[in-house]
Amino acid sequence: MTGTPTLRRPGTRAVVPLVLALLLVATAIAYPLTDGSARDAVSWAIVLLGSGVSVSHAALSRGLRTGLATAALVAVVAVLAEALGLATGFPYGEYSYSDVLGPTLLGVPFLVPLAWLLMAWPSWLLAARLAPRSRPVRVLVAAYVFAAWDVVLDPQMVQAGYWRWAHPEPGLPGIDTVPLTNLAGWLLAGLVLMTLLDLVVERTARPGPPAVGDLAPLLTLGWMTLGGALAHAGWLDLPGSAAWGVVLALPVLAAVVAQERARRR
Repeated sequence: MTGTPTLRRPGTRAVVPLVLALLLVATAIAYPLTDGSARDAVSWAIVLLGSGVSVSHAALSRGLRTGLATAALVAVVAVLAEALGLATGFPYGEYSYSDVLGPTLLGVPFLVPLAWLLMAWPSWLLAARLAPRSRPVRVLVAAYVFAAWDVVLDPQMVQAGYWRWAHPEPGLPGIDTVPLTNLAGWLLAGLVLMTLLDLVVERTARPGPPAVGDLAPLLTLGWMTLGGALAHAGWLDLPGSAAWGVVLALPVLAAVVAQERARRR
């Protein structure tokens, strides 16, 4: 009898990241329907909700130490990488932020590390599901998903006036506002971040399997990439990034389907 409350609590607590993810989806749907200051508020809400999904899920699934360590790691790596990029142009290319994003640390708006957190944990989780036994493969997959997500995100943020590149070309075909150096930079940053995140989870996670499932962060990942591509194609007049979002998602979707088929055999 004494163990009964303990068994029930993870299921109840699992609702927290799921509710945040559903609120994020609803807020993201509102993004293309707004403009001006209302759109700025929606952008902040999406990032806050998404980072909340990541931290709450990491803490509930693998323990509070993992949740706090993940948040701290991503924040530090994000600020250092972005500050380096602003000061030197490496590794993303020469770019600048607008004042609309508010307070900064080392020139990096507070919104930016929160956006990294929104993206990093779901990217690592998906990779962990696809490559549970191989750290090098897991890190490569996570870095790929992390960078591919940004291919959809960056043109939208440039369009909103949040940041811009001094030399946006050459870029991917159909995307003329974001240079290829940015994609290379995200792949490099992703490799560094996902290597460190993998080690952090290994060293801080409580023993045993995760206490809650991965629905909430994977819903966040799926909606922000494929839902974002849909918004780009249908409402935001960004067909290039919409197409690339789908193209880059196809190998990951194929791997997920192949894994599910293998499990059912």
